[in-house]
Amino acid sequence: MGCNIAIDGPAGAGKSTIAKRVAKELSFIYVDTGAMYRAVALYLLRNEIDGTDAEAVAGNCQSAEVSIRYENGEQVVILNGENVNQYIRTEEVGNMASKTSANPAVRAHLLNLQRNLAAKNDVVMDGRDIGTVVLPDAQVKIYLTASVETRAKRRYDEYLAKGESADLEEIKKDIENRDHQDMTREISPLRQAEDAVLVDSSLMNIDEVVAAILGIYKDKVE
Repeated sequence: MGCNIAIDGPAGAGKSTIAKRVAKELSFIYVDTGAMYRAVALYLLRNEIDGTDAEAVAGNCQSAEVSIRYENGEQVVILNGENVNQYIRTEEVGNMASKTSANPAVRAHLLNLQRNLAAKNDVVMDGRDIGTVVLPDAQVKIYLTASVETRAKRRYDEYLAKGESADLEEIKKDIENRDHQDMTREISPLRQAEDAVLVDSSLMNIDEVVAAILGIYKDKVE
């Protein structure tokens, strides 16, 4: 059985960035569950499925074959044979994923793959319900968060760095809406697992967050 590190937290907390770094430091496999849900969301968008129509989502998500592989050390998300890395990080796809990820059919479609990966390998997995639902027996559980203001400013800076225009207040509102959706959804809402360690990165840089999580890992596992 593999050693599992589960990192949960709200949108914009830096889970993916931190999880990738932690996995690299420990030579673990990084499994981006959010990217898998985004791939399904992309499929639904491309097929013009209404994300609020639970029956339509359930009836169509099974046709989205999602897998993850590594190419030159980079994680590549494959949707029905296509590398969709460049398409799954838009706000439109993120909002669709937030609406559809609570659908039981979507969750069932992806859950087995995630658990099988974790059972056979040392993995770092991040998402909204990894420590509470996907990997409840993970040896290390982290709840990574930051203030809404901090998360909005980070995303705003990312857009500017790419040369894209952005509205800080609109980004803040979007994050607040995403938090509400994720925390109040009926199935597997976002919450901190009872045995998870809270890491608030509002006043920390990436290196400090990585060091903190590696320290927690060493205390619990080594």
